[in-house]
Amino acid sequence: MFSHLSLRLRIFLFFALLAVGGSALVIAGLTLGYVRLGEDHALSSFVIAGVVAVLAIFGLSTWVWVLFDENVARPVERLAAEMRARAHSEVEAGIDQRTARYLGDLAPAAAAVASNLTETRNAMALAVGRETARLTSEKTRLETLLAEVPDGVLFCTPSHSIALYNGHARDILGETEALGLGRPVTGLLRMAPIRQAYDRLAESGHEEGTDILVTTRSNARLLEARMRLLWLEGQETDRPGYVLLLRDVGDSLRIQAERSHLLTRMVDGVAAALPDLPKGHPLHALMQEVTARKAATDTLWWPMEELRASDLAAGLVARLGRKDVPLDSALEDMTLRCDGFAITRMLERLTLDWSGHGGRAFRLTQASIAADMAILSLEAEGDSPDDAAVRSWLSDPLSPGIAGFAGSDVLLCHGTEIRIEPAGPGRHALRFALPLAMPRTDTKTRTVMYDFDLLNAALPDDLAQAPLKSLSFVIFDTETTGLNPQVDEVCQIAAVRVVNGKLVAQERFDMLVNPGRKIPAASTEVHHITNEMVADAPGVAEALGRFHTFADGCVLVAHNAPFDMAFLRRREREIGKRFDQPILDTVLCSAILYGQSAEHTLDALCARLEITIPEADRHTAIGDALGTAEAFRKMIPMLSATGQPDLGSLIAAFDQHARLIEHLN
Repeated sequence: MFSHLSLRLRIFLFFALLAVGGSALVIAGLTLGYVRLGEDHALSSFVIAGVVAVLAIFGLSTWVWVLFDENVARPVERLAAEMRARAHSEVEAGIDQRTARYLGDLAPAAAAVASNLTETRNAMALAVGRETARLTSEKTRLETLLAEVPDGVLFCTPSHSIALYNGHARDILGETEALGLGRPVTGLLRMAPIRQAYDRLAESGHEEGTDILVTTRSNARLLEARMRLLWLEGQETDRPGYVLLLRDVGDSLRIQAERSHLLTRMVDGVAAALPDLPKGHPLHALMQEVTARKAATDTLWWPMEELRASDLAAGLVARLGRKDVPLDSALEDMTLRCDGFAITRMLERLTLDWSGHGGRAFRLTQASIAADMAILSLEAEGDSPDDAAVRSWLSDPLSPGIAGFAGSDVLLCHGTEIRIEPAGPGRHALRFALPLAMPRTDTKTRTVMYDFDLLNAALPDDLAQAPLKSLSFVIFDTETTGLNPQVDEVCQIAAVRVVNGKLVAQERFDMLVNPGRKIPAASTEVHHITNEMVADAPGVAEALGRFHTFADGCVLVAHNAPFDMAFLRRREREIGKRFDQPILDTVLCSAILYGQSAEHTLDALCARLEITIPEADRHTAIGDALGTAEAFRKMIPMLSATGQPDLGSLIAAFDQHARLIEHLN
């Protein structure tokens, strides 16, 4: 009820209540005494005594209240105001404790809190300043790198507006008023292939990009574009933005197309003359060789993408639907390798021309599917178009913005041709072949690895004095056919890197090794590597030679390093290289930090440092290497805090625990 009143007023009311309550009790006591005495002549004495007592109580209460107000209430209010000033007004001067000398430890505690707050604020400001400077520096470096990228770069929003572009984009797109931050891409490029590729990538959710061809709105320049969606964690939009890498390929593609046309005409002309030549004539063999090699290169010069047949059909159905031409699609679930936009526009042009020629009830299906090719079939009821009509349809430009690009060019760059064939009673088909996309063996996405702190890192001439954080480490693990380095061999070796105190898990070495001998069943039960798995793997010498290249110039780290190094050093003479870099052991690092009496297995170390190795990766070389690397990365600052900040002091500390390694091996 009184919480809205000031502290001093509440204390005043408290003492006033004490005075009134004390006076009331005195009056009540005197009244009771007078009534019990029953002497009327004593009334004046009781009244005088009551007045004196009441005045004394009020006087004493007032005096104590004044003292309390001066020495407690006012100092508390001043202390609160001082703390509030330091919390909200960036006041850094210390609190004067003399005004609150009667408040016990409250004033020193408040002064300590204010001082700590100031120190924390200053430290945070310094940290923010350093981080801001670092981010600004990285931003400047990235801007410089981006400015020098030889391709035009456009970062675009989900609504196809420009959020970033570089100077090469302006060079490629030309000096146009349509280019600018926040401006729509539609003012620069014809959007049909961009929207088609964007919708396909967004619906599939794939992180891989795709290659498309686009044209500029001015001058109809042909550009090769690489599109990749930007799926960002915590993004506020339902759909992602995207990046377009642009390259002007109009001239080179026209030259390639012209060369391909000329070569095709020459091959066709020679083929027509071959029947008149004797069978042993050199032109027969030359023609066979040229035809075979030409077929293999016909489609390599045109930008292609991997496209699901259902996506191609959906795009064609949508485009024809806007022109009131119905199309039924029955393509199987397969992935084609083609220029999706060009094929869609060619099929659209053929369907529209054929519909005016008498075709009805169109259907897109596949006539057949081979191991590497699919025969697509555009079918319709009605009269069959003749060759001259089809050639005429294929000679028309596919788009007003691409005046020099017709359906015949699409067929040429895809290395195929249109055939007119029957498709059943009263039905005919235009059929052509497209290659099927081969299964992808490399599913890695394109990433950028960087650490600009390395630009400021300089190692001392004496490597022993180098801080641990500044060194580059290769953390490795091996799986072997047994536990005897003198007779057993490596059957798998894996490693990752720790650079500048950070785990770079993407830079890894992971290789199965053919040990040149059978892997015992007991060893297979541990690491699950079978003889069949290593049958076609590189030999030990080749694998260790490649690992030496990966680890060159880095400090080697392993868990129980002498065991793994024994297998490596046994092959040094054979591979002609020595593993002569410094070697660290996470077993000894663990002993330094936790004492020799603690358990020092990799599992125990990971448990102490809260590191989880997936069960499927345990006792595999790459899984144990990743676990060891993460443990070592976490131990670097711990070792520095215990007196081993550099490489030399850590190796010297290892000598105190050498017996532990001897016991393990």
